[in-house]
Amino acid sequence: MDCGLSYTKICLHQSLPFKVKTTLLSSFSSSTPSSVGCRRLLTVVASGNSSSSSKCEFSGLNAPLEPTTPTGRLLSTVLLNDRNNFHVAVQKQLEHLAYDRDQALARMYLSFGSDEAFLHRRIAEVKELECQASVEDIMYILISYKFSGIRVHLVPKLSKCMYNGRLEIWPCRDWELESIHSCEVLEMVREHLTIVLGWKEKSNVTDNWAPTKVQKLQLCRVYAASVLFGYFLKSASLRHHLEQKVDHINRDLGIAGSSQLLLSELRSLGSETVPFGRISGTRSTSVGRIPLVREKKQEKLKYYVMSFDAETLQMCAKPKSKEALNLIEKHIYALFGDEKTGLIASGGVISTSLASLKRIVLEAIAFGSFLWDAEEYIRTVYQLKEN
Repeated sequence: MDCGLSYTKICLHQSLPFKVKTTLLSSFSSSTPSSVGCRRLLTVVASGNSSSSSKCEFSGLNAPLEPTTPTGRLLSTVLLNDRNNFHVAVQKQLEHLAYDRDQALARMYLSFGSDEAFLHRRIAEVKELECQASVEDIMYILISYKFSGIRVHLVPKLSKCMYNGRLEIWPCRDWELESIHSCEVLEMVREHLTIVLGWKEKSNVTDNWAPTKVQKLQLCRVYAASVLFGYFLKSASLRHHLEQKVDHINRDLGIAGSSQLLLSELRSLGSETVPFGRISGTRSTSVGRIPLVREKKQEKLKYYVMSFDAETLQMCAKPKSKEALNLIEKHIYALFGDEKTGLIASGGVISTSLASLKRIVLEAIAFGSFLWDAEEYIRTVYQLKEN
């Protein structure tokens, strides 16, 4: 985290406080439902005292970040009004963007050495930026699609939902946000809640809704860290699952040795990843190479993660594409930033409750998990920039 005098710039590669083991924090720091449910409003109730309250209600996708490109606005409309054809529309838009970018690059290469070389190079650069902005919008709308699938909407801009410095988010949707995780992942999510919030699993209603104060900047840091933690958990849990599957296949085939198997090869054995209900193609994904033989007994995800070396930790934790990294930053600035400037004030205290803080952190973890899915989905059609 990089904090200025009055405003701060969020450095995502330093924002994960969760310790899987003693060296985990330093490793992170060194790396940089239905359509009706989709239209449902999220109500954030913010009250300064018992005699006054304010409701902020948002229509549309209820997301703090609005699409900035024609592609993003088109897909946002399709998601709201024609959910059944959403994936078809996304596929077509990605193919169109990939074609436009490839054509601009081809013209640039053909013009080398000619009088028009500079012009075509500039056109290709502009087209690259346009496509990147459109892909980031697509990635965000895919995440919104996943949230709508569990009937949860992203918390709107906090600056619109404050009244006398008081913020309460209702309904919390804890069950829905936890339902996307396996039991092993959920165990690690709850440990994360305890570490960053001091949350206790058996805390009572009075404790959960008791007034508490938190610095806005600190809450922003926790949110950013939790997004990366959710991304890490999705990557690590998939790697764990695939390694278990390879070990099972190895025992069935009676294969020995230290050979290695790529995920693209695993898919031929029936281990496709289907993050959006469709096969993600035959491309090698970003969890790396999986040892074909694991001699020791299969272990829980928590202890499996603790065995990661620094390289594996970084590989699982760092967003794989620049588009994903940019999207995280834009989403956080939209959520926590000032209404006029978009910057995040380093001062300022929010009065809220542990229940609302838990809701925000669970959303951030889900956002990171869904971001991993969206990134993999897009990579099957459009080549993202390596981070």
